[in-house]
Amino acid sequence: MSLKPQPQPQPQQNHLLAALSPEVQDRLFPYLELVPLPLRALLYESRHPMRHVYFPTDSIVSMQYMMENGASTAISVVGNEGLLGITLFMGGESTPNRSLVQSAGYAYRLPRPRVKAEFNRHGQLLMLRYTQSLITQISQTAVCNRHHSIDQQLCRWLLLSMDRLSHNHLTMTQEFIGNMLGVRREGVTEAALKLQQLGVISYSRGLIKVLDRPKLETLSCECYNVVKKETDLLLHYLPQRQVITNTDSIPTVTLRTP
Repeated sequence: MSLKPQPQPQPQQNHLLAALSPEVQDRLFPYLELVPLPLRALLYESRHPMRHVYFPTDSIVSMQYMMENGASTAISVVGNEGLLGITLFMGGESTPNRSLVQSAGYAYRLPRPRVKAEFNRHGQLLMLRYTQSLITQISQTAVCNRHHSIDQQLCRWLLLSMDRLSHNHLTMTQEFIGNMLGVRREGVTEAALKLQQLGVISYSRGLIKVLDRPKLETLSCECYNVVKKETDLLLHYLPQRQVITNTDSIPTVTLRTP
């Protein structure tokens, strides 16, 4: 019995691309290139020239800051709500951060010259509003990492990840999550077990399943709501998240040990 082939992702699965006017879509879409983004793929390296912007359709990319000793911390996540590479239309050619695929999937990419030409011609407001929402997320992440517990940071990360996925599975190693949060893998495991004891998630053999999203939001720190409210205010093109009452349909996250 052969498996049914999966349909190719369409540009409109990225909400930012879908929000562009038909005129702009007609100009840009012929230059879009669909590329696979495997887990842990490196899209941008610190201080290296950036040649494309990426519009994720069903993937999530983590923007990370790397310390001189090799330690890293995620400063934001980007999914189908926006794009990777705002530096290119803000006047820069490189970034001090690196961008690593957190959840595998696909993205459409656009060459650097086409990005700059289109930004100068049209669409500045939409891009700048997205940039402001991303700055809010980065700023709030810095506050969260400094002032809130690992348990709260894990809740925030789970919520932000689910908001940026069009499907309900996320495959991830505990070590990778620890690197993104800037904590040891053992801290991630302990935090997940605490959430299980509270009935918020189930956690067995590397599989985390969210059982109670409203409670997960309650247990998260204020940082998630700050980012969510600012995103909803600025990015009016985003669809409203449906309230899920059937726990069988709530997104699951798979944690794999290395």
